[in-house]
Amino acid sequence: MRAAWYDRNGAADDVLIVGELPDPEPGVGEVRVRVMAAGVNPADVKRRSGGGGRAMTAPRVVPGDDGAGIIDRVGPRVPASRIGQRVWVHSATHRSAFGTCAEYVVVPATQAIGLPDDVSFEVGACLGVPALTAHRCLLADGPVDGRTVLVTGGAGAVAHYAIQLAAHGGARVISTASTPAKQRAALEAGAEHVVDYREPDAAQTILGLAPDGVDRVVDVAFGANLELTSTVVAANGTIATYGSDAVPEPTIPFYRLMRRGITIRTVLVFVMPPHALRAATDHVTRLLTDGVLTHPMASRHSLDAVAAAHREVEDGRAIGKVIITP
Repeated sequence: MRAAWYDRNGAADDVLIVGELPDPEPGVGEVRVRVMAAGVNPADVKRRSGGGGRAMTAPRVVPGDDGAGIIDRVGPRVPASRIGQRVWVHSATHRSAFGTCAEYVVVPATQAIGLPDDVSFEVGACLGVPALTAHRCLLADGPVDGRTVLVTGGAGAVAHYAIQLAAHGGARVISTASTPAKQRAALEAGAEHVVDYREPDAAQTILGLAPDGVDRVVDVAFGANLELTSTVVAANGTIATYGSDAVPEPTIPFYRLMRRGITIRTVLVFVMPPHALRAATDHVTRLLTDGVLTHPMASRHSLDAVAAAHREVEDGRAIGKVIITP
């Protein structure tokens, strides 16, 4: 099969290789998917670059957690009826060094989720880790109907799904974003208000919109945003966070949060409880079938242009998902 891989950490143009690798074979409980589209996540470029002290997890790594395609082969203990099924895939590199940036990927059967017939493979490749992260951050502490939700970094992939899920769930949604283009993206996703987090009075602006505070926060940058989020979160509210790159080991204002009963929830799809993962995949697929979700795509790249795709995600200019079509 044709695939993209790297054998060492470094810059995209220096380490990413496109060539031929042996076709993978599914093992017990696994399926092989012919990949029609793969999504590039920030985590993919961080692992490849070695950012944040990340080290190689194997001598050779094919990047890509998310994708979509057609099951063409199944391993033992997987029904043969799954052959030919259209699926979206998540977390491909959780227990394997060989991800979706290839013509074929092998994943546990539970990580290949049925894709409705009228949903494109490119849309399926947008879902994966971002949609499941958003679901867990938003709904792990119960329904959001009638609540006020703050989603930070409103133009990001996780934020986009969090805004949509919150609005669909009956919440009032406030978001933060910097540039006008990113602010428009958050509004188009369903946020009622978007605040520029760089403004010195951003917290007061949010409290002006939600005088009692926000009930739930879905946060992209825990350490960098903690002063803001700890100020605007309501008593007995939750700050659910899935990243803290800028300030990786923040100092937490314990008593400030404890005296208001604030919950801090960290979220990583790879360690979600099985019941929560199943609930999230079922819910997301149901909303796909109903046509509720939108999926902005920043660009599409061929496999040969994988380095350009990684650079686009790495420099932060992409609004929407960057897609690779193997």
